[in-house]
Amino acid sequence: MSRQDDGQRWVFGLCAQWCGVCREWRAAFDAVAASQPGHRFVWIDVEDEDELVGDLDIETFPTLLVGTSSRVLFFGTILPSRDLLTRLLTSLDGSGNKPATPESQALLHRLVASQL
Repeated sequence: MSRQDDGQRWVFGLCAQWCGVCREWRAAFDAVAASQPGHRFVWIDVEDEDELVGDLDIETFPTLLVGTSSRVLFFGTILPSRDLLTRLLTSLDGSGNKPATPESQALLHRLVASQL
């Protein structure tokens, strides 16, 4: 496998600094990141990284994008709960997950490439 397609699980928190819920959830996101060293967690401020996020309009925060380097496993909003995030990550085994949209797949590729 190439480095870019190594099966590494990525967890992108897509938020905005102006969003109070996002600011409060950041500590829980970071705590889950610390407890899951096998995953790469990245916090993305969608306004600071607007070129990277592209035309994708994220209407509800917090939004989460989870995937491997090549496959979206989850893309959607999440209640800002440490326990819920942990359960979600545990449940994503790559089988039976809802198919990714072309937009979310393209976003995953851009975000992963920006981190390599």
